[in-house]
Amino acid sequence: MTTGRLLVNSGTFAAMTSHGDIHGTRGTSTDGLFIRDARHLSRWLLTADGAAPTLLTSSEDGCVLTPAGTRDHPPAYTLFREQAVAPGALTEHIRLVSNRGAPTVVEVELQVDADFADQFELRADHRTYEKPGAHRTAHNTPNGVAFHYRRGETWSSRTAVTASPPPHRTRPADEDGTARVLIWRLALPAHGTADLALTARAVPHGAPEPPLPGAPATVRNRQEADTGGFVHARPRPRDLTSWEELARACEQGLADLAKLRIPFAGPGGEALRVPAAGVPWFLSLFGRDSLLTSLFALPYRPGPAADTLLALAATQGTRNDPARLEQPGRIVHEVRYGELAHFGQVPYGRYYGSVDATPLFLVLLEAHAAVTGDPALARRLEPQARAAVEWMFRDGGLGENGYLRYTSDAPHGGLANQNWKDSPGAVCFSDGHQAEGALAVSEVQGYAYDALVRTARLARTVWEDPREADRLDETAADLRTRFRRDFWMPAQAFPALALDGRDRQVDALASDAGHLLWSGILGPEEEQAVGHRLLRPDFFSGFGIRTLAAGQAPYHPLSYHRGSIWPHDNAVIVLGLARCGLVEQAGAVARGLIRAAALHDWRLPEVMAGYGRDDHPAPVPYPHSSSPQAWAAATPLALLTALRETATASADPSGDVGDTRRHTDGHRESAAR
Repeated sequence: MTTGRLLVNSGTFAAMTSHGDIHGTRGTSTDGLFIRDARHLSRWLLTADGAAPTLLTSSEDGCVLTPAGTRDHPPAYTLFREQAVAPGALTEHIRLVSNRGAPTVVEVELQVDADFADQFELRADHRTYEKPGAHRTAHNTPNGVAFHYRRGETWSSRTAVTASPPPHRTRPADEDGTARVLIWRLALPAHGTADLALTARAVPHGAPEPPLPGAPATVRNRQEADTGGFVHARPRPRDLTSWEELARACEQGLADLAKLRIPFAGPGGEALRVPAAGVPWFLSLFGRDSLLTSLFALPYRPGPAADTLLALAATQGTRNDPARLEQPGRIVHEVRYGELAHFGQVPYGRYYGSVDATPLFLVLLEAHAAVTGDPALARRLEPQARAAVEWMFRDGGLGENGYLRYTSDAPHGGLANQNWKDSPGAVCFSDGHQAEGALAVSEVQGYAYDALVRTARLARTVWEDPREADRLDETAADLRTRFRRDFWMPAQAFPALALDGRDRQVDALASDAGHLLWSGILGPEEEQAVGHRLLRPDFFSGFGIRTLAAGQAPYHPLSYHRGSIWPHDNAVIVLGLARCGLVEQAGAVARGLIRAAALHDWRLPEVMAGYGRDDHPAPVPYPHSSSPQAWAAATPLALLTALRETATASADPSGDVGDTRRHTDGHRESAAR
């Protein structure tokens, strides 16, 4: 997204220009006011005296604008435009300040519209969707305009725009469309001011009307207090490390995580706040993303982990539904509320196309009990955990085939791959062709191994079921033995990316191998070989480890999963390097990532291009990267944990290793296992 400003608050976000406008664009520069996967404002265009004002300065809070002027004839007035997003609403305050000693009248116009487009329509993938029976209307109200959208008898949404003072008049913006122009004639006394308050409130299908948000400053103060409470709670990252740059990246990450929390209901209807995957396209619950994000944050902020586990327990599969890939015990991949999901035109309303969310659910459940020292949640979610284990054995394939496997859901409109590298072509051979059939991806087997070991621990110590603990331990040991036999490629001294449907080793050298260091499925000699191999220049760019080693036929530095650099991928790898005692390697990757964060105003993006420091001194942006993005935001916290595990932290991004301060022994568990 290339808009100038992005405002995010409790599941609602607005993407707009630096001027504070919304043009209703599509593709990579999509803008608008969004809630529950729909665009509830598609135009929000301000003019003064018939022209778009000139921008003087812009910040997250708002901007300063003037009409055209010259050095000899400076602008007659200045517009101070203040904006904020509240749950379900955009609020704006415009203050006009006269710059002259004589009164004047300013005609202000605001063009507004709501197209109610589903987010899947707006993405730059050239897909179109039929909408039979869809109907949009707009009608004037005493203090603004109301937009309504219906599709058949089962779908309706609306947006209301209100103003104080009310507009003097309203006119259509187009002959055929629903856009309206609200017009005010505001009297400005000599060196005086005039004020205009605007609110757009969205009511998505099935949602209650949001409360009045109040003025932008009020909304901002509430959000800043909420974010500050999350960021500055103890333990504070800067109290745990002497590396100032890492501390700053952690604080920015915590601030982003606070804004990305969205409301969700737990198994008993309790109100939760879970980390959404990211903005703009993924401001929703995503199983894998929310689990890894919560795991990274767990030693410092355990709340997101507890809420994520409860949210995923509430949405766990209970039946067989091939259209959504739902199966009993399976953890959901993605939850959507939009129109296209409602009508089944995309499968993602509640989509279960993830092979790794279920074992990661078990990993996080045990880690939460270990880190907090409180087994209550693990005890409460015992039925869901047991159902997740049985899914791995039954539908996941662990029992029959010996590995967790999946087949492409692309022919049915779903995902081609169900591991974290879920784009088409991501799981490939070294010659570039895509692996086919029932795929067993390497890192997923590591997650399964870790899940079995951890759940055995819960069964033995919390659920008091030693027979189940023995079964899971035995299965884990067998999986570890078979994995090292079937996946290890002796000639490359590296594990295969996957086994394809014919059990052939998919031989591309990929970053997935680094996740195996974290899960513990490899032997000590293999761990050392993988850890050192990942730091060679074809993998390590200086800013992070590439998803595919450079030089292979499928490598492309601007590919989503075949050569780019993902901070969260690197975070798992660094945790694994720390677990294996590869202190120098863990420190090198951490320094590269924090160097990248420093060059992005301390905010790591979702993904970076795979170019190295020898190509360009700063990370090259990936064109379609989300930002803020949850597991990238949590990455510095994972780095902090890893460096505390090794009892080292860098004094500066390029310097020597120095001391770091520990918090509690319990937090050591989260990095290693």
